[in-house]
Amino acid sequence: MTKKIIIWFLCLSFLNIQFLIADEKFLSLKKSKVNVRYGPGLDFPIKYIYSKINLPVKQIDKKENWRRVIFLDNNSGWIHWSQLKPSNSIITMKEKILFKSPSNFSEPFVRLDKGRLLIIKKCEGNWCKVKTSNYTGWIKNKNVWGSSK
Repeated sequence: MTKKIIIWFLCLSFLNIQFLIADEKFLSLKKSKVNVRYGPGLDFPIKYIYSKINLPVKQIDKKENWRRVIFLDNNSGWIHWSQLKPSNSIITMKEKILFKSPSNFSEPFVRLDKGRLLIIKKCEGNWCKVKTSNYTGWIKNKNVWGSSK
């Protein structure tokens, strides 16, 4: 009898962990000015105002129409879902090289600084085609923040 109880407890614990992990995903800011609040509702005060469209954020919780997100700089707060969209951007965590095609043997043509915001066009395997203000090319999706691809 004790073994059955322990097995049921372990199964339920495993399912609970799976539901918690499923809530975490990357999103991007939809607007150029987004209020981040202390809690999930308009009656909570504004904690920060972010003014960077397409900035990637990581959703760590949700409550009704509100999403609790964390930013690259570890700031966190609540944003209404209407201010968010599916992830379409990444930020470089280290200096990166932009290549003409998705291969290490391709011609490198631009060096990107750490912290650069890039718009994702598409991903293939370990490579993503990205666009920055003046260039479009391919980078490895290692050492970037904002994409689980």
